[in-house]
Amino acid sequence: MVEKLDRKKLEEHRISTEKEIEIRKGIESSEDDRYHILVCGGTACESNKSEEIVRLLKEHAEKNGIGDKVLVIKTGCFGFCSQGPVVKIIPGRVFYTHVQPENAKEIIEQHIMQGKLVLKILYKEQREHRDFTKEINFYGKQKRVVLKNCGMIDPENIDEYIGNDGYKALSKVLFDMKPKDVIKELEISGLRGRGGAGFPTWKKWSFAEGIEAEQKYMVCNADEGDPGAYMDRSILEGDPHAVIEAMAIGGYAIGASKGYMYIRAEYGLAVERVKIALKQAYDYGLLGKNILGSDFSFDLDIRLGAGAFVCGEETALLASIEGSRGTPRPRPPFPVVKGLFGCPTVINNVETFANITAIINNGGEWFASIGTENSKGTKVFALTGNVNVSGLVEVPMGTTIREIIYDIGGGVPNDKFAKGVQTGGPSGGILPEELFGTHIDFDNLVQLGSMMGSGGMIVIDEDRNMVDFAKFYLGFCVDESCGKCVPCRIGGMQMLKLLEKFTKRRAKEEDIEKLKEIALTMKTASLCALGTTAANPVLSTLKHFENEYKAGIFVRNTN
Repeated sequence: MVEKLDRKKLEEHRISTEKEIEIRKGIESSEDDRYHILVCGGTACESNKSEEIVRLLKEHAEKNGIGDKVLVIKTGCFGFCSQGPVVKIIPGRVFYTHVQPENAKEIIEQHIMQGKLVLKILYKEQREHRDFTKEINFYGKQKRVVLKNCGMIDPENIDEYIGNDGYKALSKVLFDMKPKDVIKELEISGLRGRGGAGFPTWKKWSFAEGIEAEQKYMVCNADEGDPGAYMDRSILEGDPHAVIEAMAIGGYAIGASKGYMYIRAEYGLAVERVKIALKQAYDYGLLGKNILGSDFSFDLDIRLGAGAFVCGEETALLASIEGSRGTPRPRPPFPVVKGLFGCPTVINNVETFANITAIINNGGEWFASIGTENSKGTKVFALTGNVNVSGLVEVPMGTTIREIIYDIGGGVPNDKFAKGVQTGGPSGGILPEELFGTHIDFDNLVQLGSMMGSGGMIVIDEDRNMVDFAKFYLGFCVDESCGKCVPCRIGGMQMLKLLEKFTKRRAKEEDIEKLKEIALTMKTASLCALGTTAANPVLSTLKHFENEYKAGIFVRNTN
């Protein structure tokens, strides 16, 4: 039986478990001369035999009699996805990439036992320069707040999370802060929701806190459905306790005693690790009755989504949790007034929650010092498409698109021209190369006809036809429309038919104006954000790449 922790025991437990994490951070420790071998255990690397790599590393260490000198840890995603499976060795910060099971023997016998690098799997940048004191380019301009534990700790071991300041923020708010103090700290921080709209987090929490009700709910939206986006999934896989702790803090702040994590069922590994984390949190007394010996009680459960993209919209998500078909509801009333089961409900996405503990531990002013005037903190992007180094990227708000693509992503393969970049997933827009100097924040992207969205960033090279690109994403939105409102259900299909005419060179000149007219109607009249933003890829490509639409015109006006 695991002993439940109170505040004092939590701190004692942290002190006893933090030394290993300090070593991985590069903090000197003469008490531990072991090698720490960190193996990426995210979904992409797991599918490429990282589990077998972990097993073989342990086996070869034992066979060679150095099992006590080597600590092999399966972590969450390093973010270095195009280079996986990734193995990182500490001390030395050596990155081995594209590692295969047969390389495990060489890592143990050559690197660990003989002190010789396994050059054939050493990351190319380290192989070229051999300067291990210098941060590799992929990480050089990143600032990891949300992803600080991903690739650093074992996500299935609560002790490692506690050893890296885990549940310290929850302890602080329960014993040193009142609910309004927590919300005030969020106001100072300037944190805005990372799910797409960028609504100030403190306002949402404040609205719910000010409502008298017998029951309130905290809900985590982990229904990440954008093609090419996997930020939330990776956070849950690599650092599930960070979200659990933040939801408990949110429950305390608004007066909620119950929470739900709504995770799409396709995220099998994320669901498994969240289940493990929830059991551990309950075993340690960090969830349930009288958390850490306080008067606060909070229960948390999982609900699985069936994969409907529209359930990323908060009212459709709530309907799904309630057991109804996931379709949007008219607002007002907003969920903070009448949400889950008719009770006041706060909904934030995974990345928003993952910022909370850092704000409480470091202070709102610290968080507000990062980013731009109106967009504070960092943002996690899934950098994919035609880019040399794809993966998860966390940068301060205000970083330019060009820096992400070229300094972090290494540019476009085969030295091709980067024609554009899509931000914000199917609901986002495509920005041309001349706008790559744009400083990324919520407001800048909206002004340019795109949006932050949940954080997808797809690089498009010179070979891609932009009408085809817009057609693909509009087709996705048409397939995912719930059909409840006419502008989305019919407007999207009509736009798709027009785009097909352009791709087959059967369009008329007036079809460009028809596209714009239908798109603006959808933006104005659709019930939810799926419909109001579905036309963004079409409108943005019409604005910046209209010549490619004109190339699809067969019948021209003769007037």
